[in-house]
Amino acid sequence: MSRSYSWTVKGGRVLGPAPFFIAGIVNVTPDSFYDGGQNFDTHKAVEHGRLLGAQGADILDVGGESTRPFADPVSLDDELARVVPVIRELSRDYIVSVDTVKSEVARCAVEAGAAIVNDVSAFAQDPALLEVVADLKPGYVLMHSQGTPEEMQLSPSYDNVLDDILSFFEKSLEKLIKSGLPENHIVIDPGIGFGKTLEHNLEILRRIDRFVDLGFPVYMGLSNKSLWGKLLGLEPDERQNATQAATAVLAARGVPIHRVHEVALTSQTLKIVKEIGRGA
Repeated sequence: MSRSYSWTVKGGRVLGPAPFFIAGIVNVTPDSFYDGGQNFDTHKAVEHGRLLGAQGADILDVGGESTRPFADPVSLDDELARVVPVIRELSRDYIVSVDTVKSEVARCAVEAGAAIVNDVSAFAQDPALLEVVADLKPGYVLMHSQGTPEEMQLSPSYDNVLDDILSFFEKSLEKLIKSGLPENHIVIDPGIGFGKTLEHNLEILRRIDRFVDLGFPVYMGLSNKSLWGKLLGLEPDERQNATQAATAVLAARGVPIHRVHEVALTSQTLKIVKEIGRGA
């Protein structure tokens, strides 16, 4: 529990060293599974981002295209119109990431002030994204997914979910580093809920040590997701306690970066983990 982590982002800026980081979710979308439409204009999104920053978010993750299962794609122009004004405003005071799979959105977002690119596709949906990341050198979230949001939950299957994802990370990390992105700019996300069944998700969480052992900071996004509905029979607005319980367990097992909707609760959770683990 005494380990601290650092993450280098755009311009060589370094987050940390710290045991934990919170990425607060700013959805500028009408259809996200948990809070779709609540912040679907620039003013409300900026206001929400500032609130999350005040509650303790280290990063504000701004997305203009829902990645929930079966979500419809968003055009390039629409996504740019949603995220760029929000990023330009929030990046004046906060570390901002852009949640996108599009190379042009990533480029425009970084030029507008984003320091991190959070890519759920691992540059598979738009191969030019690899070139953008290598060129601009933001922080980069390398996430595993099986398929696109439109079809990823139809029939997820693996020979061995842990081995398959670890193999994906090894190949993708090699490609990223060869492209010119320094290792200390990269964090890894096993992609809870992205082309995985409940059992796949639980197996990843049970064996999170295998991902921690790769040596890159692990970025975890499980906030209020459907696995808690499947496991516990909870509706989206009833999953906060499950999210915090899982966050505490994973933080104690070496996961430093947590992408969440409820930043204030997560800040409390991580402080408890830090204090109980002090000196362990």
